Amino acid sequence: MIQPAEPSKTPVLSVEGVSKSFPGVKALDGVSFEVRPGEVMALVGENGAGKSTLMKVIDGIYQPEEGSVSIGGETVALQSPQDAKRRGIAMIHQELSLVEDLSVAENLFLGELPRKSLGRVDWKKLYADSRRLLDRLNCQFSPRALIRNLTVAHKQLVEIARALVYETRVVIFDEPTTSLTDRERLLLFEIIRDLRSQGVGIVYISHKMDEIFELSDRITVLRDGTPQGVLETAETDEDSVVERMIGRKVSHAARTDFRSGEDVVLQVSDLWSRGAFREVSFELRSGEILGFYGLIGSGRTEILEAIFGLRKCYRGEIRVAGERLDKHNPEEAIARGIALIPEDRKENGLALSLACDRNLGMTVMNQWGNLAHPSREKRLFEEYREKLSIKAPGPSYPVDNLSGGNQQKVVIGKWLATEPRILLVDEPTRGIDVGSKAQIHQLLRDLAAEGYAIIVVSSEMPEIIRVSDRVLSLYEGRIVSELVGEEISEESVGRAITGVGELASTAHDSNTSPES
Repeated sequence: MIQPAEPSKTPVLSVEGVSKSFPGVKALDGVSFEVRPGEVMALVGENGAGKSTLMKVIDGIYQPEEGSVSIGGETVALQSPQDAKRRGIAMIHQELSLVEDLSVAENLFLGELPRKSLGRVDWKKLYADSRRLLDRLNCQFSPRALIRNLTVAHKQLVEIARALVYETRVVIFDEPTTSLTDRERLLLFEIIRDLRSQGVGIVYISHKMDEIFELSDRITVLRDGTPQGVLETAETDEDSVVERMIGRKVSHAARTDFRSGEDVVLQVSDLWSRGAFREVSFELRSGEILGFYGLIGSGRTEILEAIFGLRKCYRGEIRVAGERLDKHNPEEAIARGIALIPEDRKENGLALSLACDRNLGMTVMNQWGNLAHPSREKRLFEEYREKLSIKAPGPSYPVDNLSGGNQQKVVIGKWLATEPRILLVDEPTRGIDVGSKAQIHQLLRDLAAEGYAIIVVSSEMPEIIRVSDRVLSLYEGRIVSELVGEEISEESVGRAITGVGELASTAHDSNTSPES
C-alpha cells in the first residue's frame, strides 16, 4: 500500500466564512473549510446539510454572498467549473458526464483537442497525451476505446484522468463508490491514496462511514448549512461523527427480538435463472426479516426480480401461501401480495417530476379505473405521511425535492398502499444519510412487527446484521449458508460470501446446469 505524503500545513484550498442563500433557505451560513496538500478531507452531513452547495461554490457553479475562496493562499473569484479546473480544482460527480460515443482520448481533452495546422486534430499527440494520463492511474484500457464499451469503474477512471489534464491541486469525489463492485472500490481507494502521495488534496463525500474512516485524515461535519467542527479521524469514532451530523445520538442496536415466524407465506424451491443463480430454495415467514447478502454478481437482486416476475426462470417454483405462481409476471405477483422496493428509487421507484401524492397513488390507480383521483391521492398522502413520518410540506410537493430518506419512504408507502403480504426491499438505504438510515431500519422492524414478511438485500454488511432475523449468504449465484439470530456476525457472513467454509466450497461442484 502506498504511504501518504506528510500533509503541508498550508491549505491548498481554503473557504472562509462562506454564506449562500436561496429563496426561503439559507444553504450555507458562515462555513469555513480547508484542505491541505497530501490529505484526504472527508465532508459529511445529512442530506440537505449544505455539502452539495459548498462543493458548487468551490467548483465555481455558485458564487458566495459572503466569505471567500482561496487556492494556494490566493483569494479567487471562481465563475465557472472551467475556471475552477484551470486553477487546479477538479470535481468527480456521482453522475458521470462522459460522451458515450466518443473515445477515451476525445473525452479526456473534450473542447481542447490538440491541433495541427489548419485546425486539424493532432491525433498522434492526442493519443500520446491520453496514454500518459491513463498510465498515471495505472489504466490498462486503450485511449482509443469507446466510452460506451467501458465498465462503470473504468468510466470513473476516465473522469479522474480528465481531472488531471490540468495541474490539479484538489480532487473532489462525490459519493464515488455508489455503482462500484467491491474490487472496483478497492482500486479507487488505491488511486486516491496514490494521488494523496503525490501531494494532491482530496475532498471525499460519502454517507458510508466505513469508507470515511478508512480513507480520511480529517472529517469536516456540516449540519443545516453550519459547520459542526473538524475532527481528526484517528481520534474520533462513528458515533461521535453521527451525533454532530444530526444533533442527537442514534441508536444502532442490533435486533434482539428475533422472530422465527409462524405462517410460511413464501416458498421458493430449486429456482434456476440462466447466468444469474441456481438451486435457490428457502422459506419466508410472516413477521420476519430475511436478509440476502453477497458480493455484487452473487445473484441477490436477480432472485428478488424472479420472485416479482421481472426475471424468467427455467426451473423451480414459487409459492405464496401454498399456492403456486404460474404466470411469473409482476401483475400476478402484485395480485398475490408481493411488492418490490427497487434498488434505484430514482430510476425505477419514483416519477421525479410528479408530486408526492401522485407517486403514492400510482400502484393503486388501476383500482380507480386507471385514472388519477386527486382526493384519494391526498388521503393516501396524509395516511402515509403520518404512518411513515414522511417530511414533506404537502401532497403537491415535488418528490424530486425530498431528501433521499423521504423519497425512499414514498416508495415504501406507494407499495404498502397495495396491501401486500411480502415486501422485497433492494438496497433500502442506498444514498441515504446516517440519520435517515436509522429511521428506515426502524420502519422495517415496525412493519415486520405488524406481520409483513420482508426480504432485504443490501451491500452493507452492518445493515444486514442490524435488521435481519435470518441471513442467507450467496456466493456465485448459490445460497451457501443460513444464519439465524445470534449466529449472524461479520465474521460468519464474511466467510460465507467469499467462498470460505464447507458449504461455499461445494459451490463449484454444482456449476452444471440441469439442461446439460
